[in-house]
Amino acid sequence: MTGRIVRSLSGFYDVQTPAGVITCRARGILRKEGNSPLTGDLVEITAEQGKGMVERILPRKNSFVRPAVANMDALVIFAANVNPVTEPFLIDRVAAIAGDQEVPVYLCVNKCDLDPAVDLVQIYEKAGIPVIRASAETGEGVEQLRELIRGKLTAFTGNSGVGKSSMLNRLCPQLELPTGEVSEKLGRGRHTTRHVELYCLGEDTYVADTPGFSSFDTDQMEVMLKENLQYAFPDFAEHLGKCQFHDCSHRKEPGCAVTQAVAEGRIGKSRYDSYLRLYEKASQVKIWEIK
Repeated sequence: MTGRIVRSLSGFYDVQTPAGVITCRARGILRKEGNSPLTGDLVEITAEQGKGMVERILPRKNSFVRPAVANMDALVIFAANVNPVTEPFLIDRVAAIAGDQEVPVYLCVNKCDLDPAVDLVQIYEKAGIPVIRASAETGEGVEQLRELIRGKLTAFTGNSGVGKSSMLNRLCPQLELPTGEVSEKLGRGRHTTRHVELYCLGEDTYVADTPGFSSFDTDQMEVMLKENLQYAFPDFAEHLGKCQFHDCSHRKEPGCAVTQAVAEGRIGKSRYDSYLRLYEKASQVKIWEIK
């Protein structure tokens, strides 16, 4: 039978099927082929006496290493400007990875009751990324977020402690997900979400709550070809094709429309700095390493 993986934990996969949720293991051949199942995968399984086996993973429309999800309609990146403060580079890297797979990105700036994060909001509104100002504590932005994700399969992702699980509890109080305190000393949250699970919010709306990450974890994220990186930055779009050189890398070349836009303030400096950091990483990637 066919179903969707709604929970992945320690090599076990809960698969939602017409007959209910069946806990499965995966055939060893899938791992050997480097094709381990992910939450969100559509799979074919066999089942006997309430136990199942994932036999085949159906074709994916997209997949991500971190967050470890597949077949997403959108990613919601959570950020905050207080307790903990989110590095723009974390947002930019996740957004670029999603953009490379043509997956829409929304930015949810949480904890706006503590800090309105004016600069952060302006950076991403200017970049053309939809931004929701929110507070899981007060309920600000909750209904706006609900409308954005309605009818979609979405993943909530972001650094530890920014309030992904708290927001899910606001969207669906009966979930009663555990939430953690943020360390005042370290400025980061504890990993209260240790696995990836899909939650149904009704109206064909599903959200994957994913483990938080830190700046150190970005090295575990997927990489892309340096030539493709420019297309993953929506704020670059109107300037592409206008450079003096058709193969411009938008770094040191003369007559570059992108660097000119940065100099004139039409592209945010932090966004461009993230592009340069990501380009450096992408320059070390060989074509054969991209699956």
